[in-house]
Amino acid sequence: MPASSSRPPRVGVWLIGARGSVATTVVAGCAALTAGLHPPTGLVTETPAFADSGLPPLSSLVFGGHDTTDCPLPKRAEQLAAGGVLQAGLPAAVEAEVDAADREIRPGGPVPGDTRSDERLIDGFAADIRDFIRRRGLAGAVVVNVASTEPAATGAGLPPSSLYAAAALRAGCPYVNFTPSTGLHHPTLASMAESSGLPYAGRDGKTGQTLLRSVLGPMFAQRALAVRAWSGTNLLGGGDGAALADPAAAEAKNAGKERVLADTLGTTPEGQVHIDDVPVLGDWKTAWDHVAFEGFLGTRMILQTIWQGCDSALAAPLVLDLARLTARAHEAGLSGPLTELAFFFKDPVGDAPSALAEQHAQLERFAERLRGGVGVGLGAGVGSVETTERETPGARHDRAPRSGEETG
Repeated sequence: MPASSSRPPRVGVWLIGARGSVATTVVAGCAALTAGLHPPTGLVTETPAFADSGLPPLSSLVFGGHDTTDCPLPKRAEQLAAGGVLQAGLPAAVEAEVDAADREIRPGGPVPGDTRSDERLIDGFAADIRDFIRRRGLAGAVVVNVASTEPAATGAGLPPSSLYAAAALRAGCPYVNFTPSTGLHHPTLASMAESSGLPYAGRDGKTGQTLLRSVLGPMFAQRALAVRAWSGTNLLGGGDGAALADPAAAEAKNAGKERVLADTLGTTPEGQVHIDDVPVLGDWKTAWDHVAFEGFLGTRMILQTIWQGCDSALAAPLVLDLARLTARAHEAGLSGPLTELAFFFKDPVGDAPSALAEQHAQLERFAERLRGGVGVGLGAGVGSVETTERETPGARHDRAPRSGEETG
């Protein structure tokens, strides 16, 4: 839809898990920032490095999504305010925007007793996304998975996260997986991702314990200190706490945490991460790490860290960052795995560094590249952001996804 000279085109953000805590905080937070009710604290794309990079303004974002629950977003926002996630009075101040997003949420699936085939589910989800773009007159949309963590995929059928990922591509939309769930990493989707001509990013948002590990791991390596063991515990409630009570889901979550240590230390230390569901904590979590290391002349020492944070408030600004960056990458004519967005993930697609400082430097270079206006317009054929732009939507990517909500 052509935009006037004074108004930027509107861009859709289609959230999988659209009635969850993270999604609700994303919608309410974007409305609050647009109205000037709060400063953009925690929003990386509002820092000077991203000025003039052509990112869609927050005021241009339009929200919708899929969910299998029917709790209205305004009520969910009130619940988050009661739990201290949102400030008292904020749900009322942004009620119109939250209610507008709630009207754009469509039933997800599969639900118990659902007899639809994978193909029918994908077609139905893709039709919902295309209808959203058409009705709202959007320049395009980015699909972002912020649903609760699912167990690792088994069997012949596609898991829900992969059904939604396939639907995003079928609808012609870039895809971001903010969860450790399978998504585009399912081997049967590799060829679809390669031929789609669309950018994609993921997976598993890095908001707390792993964020610290991506800073501390390089510190030990750079100081030539030998890490003997690294153990951790997570206490969390909410929907993710309940989902991660399933050992299979917790295993998928912990894989990224352990990978960061192996990559930054050059070895895998002893120790494991334990995840405990504590429902009374709600959306708040505590992460504790115990690091046993060895210094000069074999002297043994200990480092302990405690991270206490609000999961949704940590994740929501990153979701907005990723939606804006991915939309801009698509507009600029880029496709394939957005490795430059590794800064946001525990298990980034493509060949990316694991140390946070290196990832941030890579992200700033990406911002500079977007500022240069690579490629052509939104919806056109796109090329790998780490290598070259493609000229046709069906061009193959240099890397397919590695196969096999919320955050942490």
